[in-house]
Amino acid sequence: MIVSNNASRSLLQRRDSVSHSLQTLLDGSAVLGLAYYLIDRQLGFISAEYTIFVLLLIGGMAVLYDHYGLYRSNANFTRKALTLFKAWSLVFLILLFVGFVTKQSETFSRLLVGQLYVGGFALQLGLHLLLRFVQVGLLKRASVDRVIVVGEGRLAYYLSQKISNNPWLGQEVVGHVGLPGDSPDETRVSSLDPVSQSTLGTLSDLPRLIDIHHVHTVYFAIPLDASEVLEDLYFNLLDKHVAVHWVPDIFSLRLVNHSVREIAGLPVLTLSETPLTGTRLLLKSMEDLVLSVLILLAIAPILAMIAVAIKLDSPGPVFFRQPRNGWSGKTFRIWKFRSMYVHPVESGVVQQAQKNDPRVTRVGRFLRRTSLDELPQIFNVLSGEMSLVGPRPHAVQHDVEYSQRITEYFARLNIKPGITGLAQVRGYRGETRTVEQMAQRVESDIEYINNWSLWLDLTILLRTFGAFTGKNAY
Repeated sequence: MIVSNNASRSLLQRRDSVSHSLQTLLDGSAVLGLAYYLIDRQLGFISAEYTIFVLLLIGGMAVLYDHYGLYRSNANFTRKALTLFKAWSLVFLILLFVGFVTKQSETFSRLLVGQLYVGGFALQLGLHLLLRFVQVGLLKRASVDRVIVVGEGRLAYYLSQKISNNPWLGQEVVGHVGLPGDSPDETRVSSLDPVSQSTLGTLSDLPRLIDIHHVHTVYFAIPLDASEVLEDLYFNLLDKHVAVHWVPDIFSLRLVNHSVREIAGLPVLTLSETPLTGTRLLLKSMEDLVLSVLILLAIAPILAMIAVAIKLDSPGPVFFRQPRNGWSGKTFRIWKFRSMYVHPVESGVVQQAQKNDPRVTRVGRFLRRTSLDELPQIFNVLSGEMSLVGPRPHAVQHDVEYSQRITEYFARLNIKPGITGLAQVRGYRGETRTVEQMAQRVESDIEYINNWSLWLDLTILLRTFGAFTGKNAY
């Protein structure tokens, strides 16, 4: 057998379509044209400051639009519009922050920047909608790519659903081919076209079925332990001149911030990783530093008043410090206002606060109900041990206890712990009486890690103001 050397070509290639490239060009040109029109209309000339502003705006669009996958997504128009809004808004937030730090914000007209923000978004949204109409018209005239999906598991039928519900792919599933020992998944989605649910035959029938149904594309949606099937069949399909795609079934695992990348041209499938790497870590650190300094300046009088109230209410220190597991399992000591009477810990056991707990002081009850006892953790954020937003750190003893009952429990340590988090704004806070309650909290923590972005952090911070009171806080 002659094995070709593909080392000169990376195995991971981004396939940008003509429509995506055209959309990129249209968005950039539209924003550039609108910006210079507004500047010229207001000033009568293009100053150096505004030229730099526009260049930074276009550069920010290029980076953040790529980060959000705006031009690589075939999602429905509503989802794409929301993604565009997030990316566009974040570009402006970053530019406002840069202007504030460099003390150049007063140089620019607020009216002009506001018009560019609103008008630029509306203009881009209109161009995306227009291109969609053009694509629909072209797809109606183009021939449909007929597809067979190899596999009858949950992933195979999920893939069929996505293909059937995505007209932009221009593909039609004619049916499934089962692997040896496969039995059809009873959890098929009822909205699927009956044709795409049908089993056409077995794996040995695949070459014949390709000819009968005039198939141009084959998807392998098979478990990892069945991957040896792929090699022999792949070479047999070469003479059929069909496109072959492999969708490995890894989703039975609890994936944490999964991704596909390459190392020296070799494909690497990442199953679990922190989202805080490279520039993402820098962005998160800048967010924490800037916002925590501003928050500390705003709450300093409140911190002082609470400290005095604690001292007057009961004997003991103002602050309570306790070991917690942080990012990557590193232990740190968390800062909190003391909300209980000083009492000995029995046999090293940490007992969660309960309703009407006699250990809680009068001031402490108010602090817990309003979550003001958490405010000193701003010092943990400033020291880099915590973040403003992230999974809440639990007592070390509780980590040990729940990790033995919840398989993916420690996945929540793949990011910095936070003062607030997605689980907390959803109401999963306070005492956890059952494993199911903790599992819901862990589920939200992992969802946060998988979808982390500065936009998500800002959204959670805004929701926190209305969420950090309630019946679970005591």
